[in-house]
Amino acid sequence: MTKAGLGRGKRSWRDATLTIVAALAFAGTLVPGAQRASAQTDPRVLQIIDEVDRLMRGESSIGRMRMEIDTEHWSRSLEMSVWSLGTERSLVRVESPEREAGTATLKVGNEVWNYLPRVDRTIKVPPSMMLGSWMGSHLTNDDLVKESRLIDSYEIVIGFEGDRDGEAVWDFIMTPLPEAPVIWGRVEQRIRQRDRMPLWARYYDDDGVLVRSMTFTDFKAMGGRTVPAKMTVEPVDGDERTVVTYLDLEFDVGLEEAFFSLRNLRARR
Repeated sequence: MTKAGLGRGKRSWRDATLTIVAALAFAGTLVPGAQRASAQTDPRVLQIIDEVDRLMRGESSIGRMRMEIDTEHWSRSLEMSVWSLGTERSLVRVESPEREAGTATLKVGNEVWNYLPRVDRTIKVPPSMMLGSWMGSHLTNDDLVKESRLIDSYEIVIGFEGDRDGEAVWDFIMTPLPEAPVIWGRVEQRIRQRDRMPLWARYYDDDGVLVRSMTFTDFKAMGGRTVPAKMTVEPVDGDERTVVTYLDLEFDVGLEEAFFSLRNLRARR
């Protein structure tokens, strides 16, 4: 692995700004905050993003997912239950393997807590640890708080519109607005026109070097809508990856803000 600096767009692959929409449901898609995007963004682009938003994210969700992590030195697989309410609240709890069961992460606004059942301890994640790996994956604690602001920091344009590999697509290009507090020099995203499904996202540093890619696959009906049930995150500077697969997913399930509490973080269900 290369060790990059801490400047914007110079950090290592662990400093991801993956979005966790519906508690990791569709990380990286251009969805929350669409109506607050830069005034420089074409209204047509905002309309498309808003359509993707409505398809990909309900008001609330409950699901189960499997996260498979492959690194240079080890591999692991976790199954988790996830709950979300909009983009501000999410709860993720490990169900298996048994030695990890009950480990949980709560996000409320910009604050994140982890619960470690083996020592019965709740830890608020400090700013100094926000760039640490989340559950040993290629996601970070910082990923849990970035999404609702990410779209506000970029100008978005359609870089390509037409057929690719027999599919009509849009390729979006996101470039940081002046003084935006982001680490990427550029983000590219491909959306399938016929159903507004994301196909891939690519993340570049300030020198235009590709740092990380995400692919979305296994499109299927879940919770009454079509979604990409699998997301693969791959840093380019090594043969590693994290694969998130949704096993079940339901939308608009009537969760309330009070559910996302420190009490429920510690609960074993």
